[in-house]
Amino acid sequence: MDVPSPTQSPDEPTRTRLILKDGTYQLVFSYKIVGDVVYYRSAERDGEQEDIPLALVDIPATEKWKKDHEPGANPEQATQAPVISPELAKEEAARAAFTPEVTPGLHLPEEDSVLALDTFRGTPELVPMPQGASDLNKETAHAVQKGAINPASSPHRITDIPRERSDIQLHVPDPVFYVRINTGHDDEPVTSGGTFTVDTHGASGRATPSGGDANSGYVIEHVDVRTDARIVDSLRIAWLGTGRPQRDIVEMKSEILPGGHWMKLTPLQPLDFGEYALIEVLGPNTVNLDVWDFGVHSDAPENVDAIHPEEKRAPSLERRRP
Repeated sequence: MDVPSPTQSPDEPTRTRLILKDGTYQLVFSYKIVGDVVYYRSAERDGEQEDIPLALVDIPATEKWKKDHEPGANPEQATQAPVISPELAKEEAARAAFTPEVTPGLHLPEEDSVLALDTFRGTPELVPMPQGASDLNKETAHAVQKGAINPASSPHRITDIPRERSDIQLHVPDPVFYVRINTGHDDEPVTSGGTFTVDTHGASGRATPSGGDANSGYVIEHVDVRTDARIVDSLRIAWLGTGRPQRDIVEMKSEILPGGHWMKLTPLQPLDFGEYALIEVLGPNTVNLDVWDFGVHSDAPENVDAIHPEEKRAPSLERRRP
């Protein structure tokens, strides 16, 4: 940053910024306004006098930058981001809504649909979570395989997850989950009859959504591990949110993040060591049989596809040359 050095000679001219409305700036020793022209002594060309139309200069931003960098100014103000145009600020806000920051330096990615915020050896990480227990196209980001549950029946087996242990292993008892929200809605009714029925979108020719419905709810189930499989049981959907506990079911608090593109899910109680399934509740008697499986084991190795925090770099602008 071109702020005058504390050891600067008293005879050496002080440099400041002449900030332009396009977000760039000129490094100058001084400037003055005469009519509709700004005259300045360029610090980049040994004090040579130049001029620029006043209409191109952001005078309020220029004066603010000068004030913020005067001796004794607040250091936090001196390190603020450069001024950008309203159009660029709007684009940046829209981009940030698609990839919000969940912890310092760690942003949700654009290419994944469901992720878990984990901590490995003291460092927060985002872990992409693929879906299991489904024959749907694995290239889709958020598959839906509807299953209607009889609300009057006791918990019973509704689907199996192959193998005894998930490929995704979290290391803390209080992970947080993030689900991308789809802008459309799937209003196709569930076929009635039996304990549960499956309506496969792939067979009906309907496109599988890339995100979940904003009206969906989510729970975590502690699955029953058997030989070469993990068993997912049904749940009493009507009991959710009533305070009535269900064995092996952990309810979650949901929150739509600013921008409306992501849903944050926080378990209401810590998770014990073991194997789990994240289940999407689609309606009063309907769940998504295509679950997201994971385990919680503090001694598990790091997840291969984990996303790590990125060190923040101070933003900078360079003078735009013709």
